[in-house]
Order: sequence, then C-alpha cells, then structure tokens
Amino acid sequence: MPFNGEKQCVGEDQPSDSDSSRFSESMASLSDYECSRQSFTSDSSSKSSSPASTSPPRVVTFDEVMAATRNLSNMTLAHEIAVNENFQLKQEALPENSLAGRVKHIVHQAFWDVLASELNADPPEFEHAIKLFEEIREILLSFLTPGGNRLRNQICEVLDTDLIRQQAEHSAVDIQGLANYVISTMGKLCAPVRDNDIRELKATDNIVEVLRQIFHVLDLMKMDMANFTIMSLRPHLQRQLVEYERNKFQEILEETPSALDQTTEWIKESVNEELFSLSESALTPGAENTSNDFVFPQNFPTLMTDGARLQELTEKLNQLKVIACLSLITNNMVGAVIGGLPEFANRLKRISAVLLEGMNKETFNLKEVLNSIGVQTCVEINKTLMERGLPTLNAEIQANLIGQFSNIEEEDNPIWSLIDKRIKLYMKSLLCLPSPQKCMPPMPGGLAVIQQELEALGSQYANIVNLNKQVYGPFYANILRKLLFSEESKGKADASPPNN
Repeated sequence: MPFNGEKQCVGEDQPSDSDSSRFSESMASLSDYECSRQSFTSDSSSKSSSPASTSPPRVVTFDEVMAATRNLSNMTLAHEIAVNENFQLKQEALPENSLAGRVKHIVHQAFWDVLASELNADPPEFEHAIKLFEEIREILLSFLTPGGNRLRNQICEVLDTDLIRQQAEHSAVDIQGLANYVISTMGKLCAPVRDNDIRELKATDNIVEVLRQIFHVLDLMKMDMANFTIMSLRPHLQRQLVEYERNKFQEILEETPSALDQTTEWIKESVNEELFSLSESALTPGAENTSNDFVFPQNFPTLMTDGARLQELTEKLNQLKVIACLSLITNNMVGAVIGGLPEFANRLKRISAVLLEGMNKETFNLKEVLNSIGVQTCVEINKTLMERGLPTLNAEIQANLIGQFSNIEEEDNPIWSLIDKRIKLYMKSLLCLPSPQKCMPPMPGGLAVIQQELEALGSQYANIVNLNKQVYGPFYANILRKLLFSEESKGKADASPPNN
C-alpha cells in the first residue's frame, strides 16, 4: 500500500482457488481444538511425560486450551504467509441468492435511501452525511505512515466535522466538493490497481452513489494495505520462521502434555518397516518394496500447517503416475508408428489430465475414465496415422490398448508398480540433494512425459520436508532417540542369560 501521497506497485496476483481453499481448510481446523490436540501429542516437551508414563493425565484448563489455540493459529498463519508466495487476503462476497446476502443488500439499500431523502429534503439534512465524512477521514488517516504529516494535516483540516456542521447550519456546506477532495486523496493513496475505480468515482454524478462507492473502494484499499503489509513482512518471516515455529510449537506442547503420540507411532511404525525391509533384503537379495501407494507422510506436526498442501501434492502425484503409465503403455504398443511426434504425446497428456481431474473423489470411477481415455487415445492415434497416410490401428490392437489402460487400477499391475517404484526413487534422490532448485536429479526412464510437472511437484515437496526438518528436527530426534535406545536396551535384556 503506497503512503505519503506516492504510489507503489502492489502485487495484483490473486491466490489460486487451491491456495485459498488450502488456507481455509487449515484455519477451519483450528475451530475444533480437540481434533488438533489429538493430531499432535508429544513426548518431546520437557514438561510432558512419555507415552509409557503411569502418571495420571493433567487437567487442562480453559485458559491453557485457548492459549494453545492462539499459538496454533499464529503459527499456521505465519507459516502460510512465509511459504506461500501467492498468499493474499481477499474479500469474501456473500452468495447473491443467500439469505445473508439479501438481508445485507436490503439493510444497505435502506440506509442509502434514507441518506438520499435527507439530502433531497428542503432544507436538506446533513447529519448522516457528516458522520460518513467523519468515518472516511479516519479511514484515510489510517492509510498514512507516521511521516505523512502534511497530508494528515490537510485531511484533518478539510474534513473537520465541527467546521462542516457549522457550514451546514448556514446551508453553506459543499457535499460534492468534499466528496471530490476525498476521491482526489484516495487517488494519491491507492495502489495502481485501483486507478480505474477512482476514475469511475470521478465520473459519477449522483452524490449518494458517490458516497456509496467511496466506501466500497476504501474497503478494497484497506485490503490492499493489509496485503502490502503481508508482502513486506514475508522476507522477515521467512528468515525467522524456523525459530518462530519451533518456539510456538514448544509452547503448544507445554499446554498440551498428552504429547506427540500419533507422530511417535508413525515414526515407530516407519522404523520397524525399515528394519524389516533391511532384514528381508539381506535374506532375499534383490527383494524390493512393491507398495503401490505413494502418500506423503502427514502424521508429523507439519500436518497442522502443511497437511492440505501435502494432500494436494499426493493427489497431483497420483494423477501424474496414471499419465506416465498410460504414456508407457502407448509407447510400448504403438511407439513405432507415432515416434518422433512430441506434440502428439503432449496432446495425449492434456487429454488424460482433463479426464483425470477429480480422480481422488470417492464418486470418481477410475476404471470407466481409463476406458474413456483409451478410446480417445485410439481416436487420436488413428487421426494422426491418417494424416500421415498410414493405415489405422486394427480392432484387435485398439481393444488391447484400451484393455491395458483399464487394467492400470488393478492390484499388482506391473506397469503401475514400475512407475511407482521409479517415482519413489526420484523423490528419494531429490530429498538427498542440498538444493533441489539448483540441481535436479536425473529423471528415471518412463517419466519423461511428466518430467516438468514432477520436478515442480518434487521441489515443493522437498521444500516442505526441509523446512519441516529444520523446525521439528529436535522433536523427531528426541522421539527417535527414545525409540532406538529403548529397542537396543530391550534387545540386550532379551539376549542376557537367565539367572540361575
């Protein structure tokens, strides 16, 4: 938000629907604090007991609950501002046909109708108009920085309500002139994105409509100022985010002594699975994990701040995995006749991406959609072959292609397992890099069709993981230390000979 009578460029990029909904979901989760408390319970706090403790649970007071909720809310908001470069506040308009929207419209219309009748009376009544100018003055003053004394004095002088009342008593008040001054001052203070709104205000003749629109534009300017403040604050938050989040999380743990139980259980299961996998590999050389599902872990404390973002990445990754499978099948079957046509592969990818939108919804019929993609792929292939003067695919090949597409969703599908394995390998390689943005790992075979999307998604995931490690590393280390040392002690105890 520009101040001191000078304009500055305020970013006009609005957050995407996914960004807005992501933050809405994060903030909505704060309203149910009991769910939040269950989602992260800790044994990392210096004040909390271990999960095996026999001490009775401490009663949490209402003030402690509210304090933890405030800490969680502040931490979530700070995290979102720091990591989401597109984060902005925006006005939420009520649905036009909703009851609340109709009530708001009726009340506002009644107010402006009353103002119009007062100004058109003989003699006119100015009290409501004067109160509006008093409110406008305070809003304009709120936009100024401490150094804007000259403009501050001018606003106070022109919009002096005592003087305006005296003028009104003698029928000498110039309402239109005051409105013109307000519009001119708004033009000096507003962001460039509001220039068209200011021009429309200047072109409006009806004084009541002018006042109504002045308040509308002032509301937009207040939102611009808030977003400019956020933009200015972001670099500072990014520098201080790790320490800030860690301190806030520690405060939450101190108010919630029932502790990081779910995170502990997740880490315990992961350690056991890793140890089991290592033992299996040792007993059976060449054995590999053939799990078909790749889901980003979400039981860490980061669930509170990045849970929705991780879920979105998981859904996008699943869609990319399907697209890679379809591309691999197509290349294996008809690659010889459509080879050397990169634009054709991109066209098939776009068709698949459109049809796979919403594939993570419960009502989504993946097998039916895969069949539709197969049919459409055959149509596109035949069209391309005809354009090149080549014979089209026979019915048997088309049926085989469509059938292989439809079978992707089946359990233990070899194409799916292969693509899943290679994506996991790529993600692990990405997390091992010191700076994923500067040096990306080589893309495994079969993933070239989704390389650009996978690199962007992987970078986002790596950023979340690296930030999560910096913030919560000490808590995880404490959990791992207890788990590993306790297992080691248990192993030694089991190995010791019995006393005779």
